[in-house]
Amino acid sequence: MLLFVIGEGRRSSMARKKMLFIYNPKAGKGRIRNHLSDVIDILVKSGNEVTVYPTQYSGDAVRAAQEKAKRYDSVVACGGDGTLDEVVTGILRSGKIVPVGYIPAGSTNDFANSLGLPKNMLQAAWTAAQGKLFPCDIGSFNEDTFIYIAAFGLFTDVSYETKQIYKNVLGHMAYLLEGMRRLPAVRSCRMKVWAEEMELEGDFIFGMVTNSVSVGGFKRITGKYVELDDGLFEVTLIKKPNNPMELNQILADLVNRNIDTEQMYCFKSASLRIEAEEEIPWALDGEFGGKHRIVEVKNRKQLIRFRIPQKEQPPEKSS
Repeated sequence: MLLFVIGEGRRSSMARKKMLFIYNPKAGKGRIRNHLSDVIDILVKSGNEVTVYPTQYSGDAVRAAQEKAKRYDSVVACGGDGTLDEVVTGILRSGKIVPVGYIPAGSTNDFANSLGLPKNMLQAAWTAAQGKLFPCDIGSFNEDTFIYIAAFGLFTDVSYETKQIYKNVLGHMAYLLEGMRRLPAVRSCRMKVWAEEMELEGDFIFGMVTNSVSVGGFKRITGKYVELDDGLFEVTLIKKPNNPMELNQILADLVNRNIDTEQMYCFKSASLRIEAEEEIPWALDGEFGGKHRIVEVKNRKQLIRFRIPQKEQPPEKSS
């Protein structure tokens, strides 16, 4: 078990709080490796006794948080949005919900951008330790959990099927290149959709249930008035196009948020039920969420308290 505790033997005028720091050493070109010592120093100097755990494999952060979080006052996750998803999932399964800090170190970091977290890693560490608490909505997806997006269809398998080495070298461009390669294989699925105030049926090539101001690095793609704590999801469903040119126009309209009801449905809802004619793969926060024919999605309003920037941050340091 790769655990070590820092700060336990240092005297302090304040009572030290127990903090679990879970990080993904492979995320985002391994950025954390060059800053690990400074990050831990910031966490300790903020009055914490820090237990450090580097994840060993996909899903390890879920296990670590589930087994250990209830023994700590807070948990800090460092990695991409997928790492954060695993940490939050583990916390919810632990039976004790504690405050969460997030030091983004992934390729895109959509949710970090939504929270307004600093891109500078040392600034983000300071925020994770001393930022103000923000009660954020969390999504339930059947028996699973997601933080900011549950999606099916076009491009949704790009993130979890793009190899980590390509993400590290090419960054966001790796997702775009992989997505373009998949365009010729676009498929649609017949679905019935029940939301709080409407019922829909149709053939859809893509759908996303989001609580984020950006997806895949594209801002405004989820809507113009997104609130992360209002108990509502932003839902987008794209209808089956008649030809490739129409598909290109639909994608352009989505990115520019030009909503055409002949092409897509866009609405807000606190809950959703989707029944498909066949099992289809879903992505939860950029990771594979399994194949499902029936999906129940619910907004768990203000369930997790994330650390976000105070009005005044310390002077920025190079990272």
